Amino acid sequence: MEAPAAATRHVLFLNWRDTRNPEGGGSEVYVERIAGELVRRGHRATLLCATHVNGLAEEVTAEGVRVLRRGGRHTVYLRAALLYLAGALGIGPLTQSHGGRPDLIVDVCNGLPFLSALYARRPVIALVHHVHREQWCVVLGRWLARFGWWVESWLAPRVYRRCQYVTVSTATQVELASLGIDPARVAIVHNGTPDMTVRAVQRSTHPSLVVLGRLVPHKQVEVALRTLANLAEELPGLTLTVAGQGWWEPQLRQLAADLEVTDRVRFTGFVSDQEKRELLAASWVALTPSIKEGWGLTIVEAAAVGTPTVAFRGAGGVEEALVDGETGLLADDIDDFVAKARLLLTDETYRSTMGEAARAHAGRFTWPVSGEKFAALVMRAAKAPARTPTEQVATTYLLP
Repeated sequence: MEAPAAATRHVLFLNWRDTRNPEGGGSEVYVERIAGELVRRGHRATLLCATHVNGLAEEVTAEGVRVLRRGGRHTVYLRAALLYLAGALGIGPLTQSHGGRPDLIVDVCNGLPFLSALYARRPVIALVHHVHREQWCVVLGRWLARFGWWVESWLAPRVYRRCQYVTVSTATQVELASLGIDPARVAIVHNGTPDMTVRAVQRSTHPSLVVLGRLVPHKQVEVALRTLANLAEELPGLTLTVAGQGWWEPQLRQLAADLEVTDRVRFTGFVSDQEKRELLAASWVALTPSIKEGWGLTIVEAAAVGTPTVAFRGAGGVEEALVDGETGLLADDIDDFVAKARLLLTDETYRSTMGEAARAHAGRFTWPVSGEKFAALVMRAAKAPARTPTEQVATTYLLP
């Protein structure tokens, strides 16, 4: 435990999921690792998220982060507001001695924000991993997608117009600027690289691909299956491991059957951290065919064990998590994606050289460095004078 900061703060993170949620992903890892880094520096951190089958209503993580689970996937937003307002009245879990009323809120905007700047009489940091422009129509129907994009692109920039923003990549900073958010208000705090220490694992004796992540449409695991199918005749021993879980798995299994590659694909379901490390270390090439990523945590995880990745150009932060031509390859379309995967699978020297460069690149990103940057933002934002609810609503809807 590091020495406590000269002045400590209680930071309330609002996120719709946590890492134990079956649908949790890289965004949740980031939030909890940053919260843990704040605790190491003497601050207090509380995470409010939705309830789910894997978690208690209240618990404390090994890093000392207090987790409160209230409401469901959609109702957690209202429950967060009610919980905060109850704390302002001196009732509820935010007044207990463990945490007390928060000094600052980190509002995690995963498409739909908590809009805490409307009601919280505390400074707010808006944390945005990436802009969901391309994803709304994939996840939702036409009208709901329009509403979601209106909230993200029009309403949220106005609600948080006087707030500090944090994002994880330059790509997202540029996208936020396209929504009218001044880049000077957007700090970049990269993901750290998780501990990828792994026992001695040999690369598979046969050509192998791995795709790691939630099984949902915008991750485009279909591209990995089609890559396998396209290369199957040329590389008879080629296999694909699909590591992760999600509601889109039945559709992916059906596609594997349609492409006649079922015997070459292994769906692992949820994998532990140790299993994830071993899968990445044993595979020849990792695939990240996602439409958009704020950073590309799985790319850096693969890099940390010397496995290069193929991803799509223009898919957000992947262009920073991966150095094209040095630590992995970026593709322009599906045909190019297949071609880039073929190149890495068939050129052992190129693949090995790229894997070592990837390992070195991953080592540049650490959670302590990211935590130090975030802690500085917390201290600066917490010094900002609190506004009354009337002032907050007024500054939200009045133009400068």
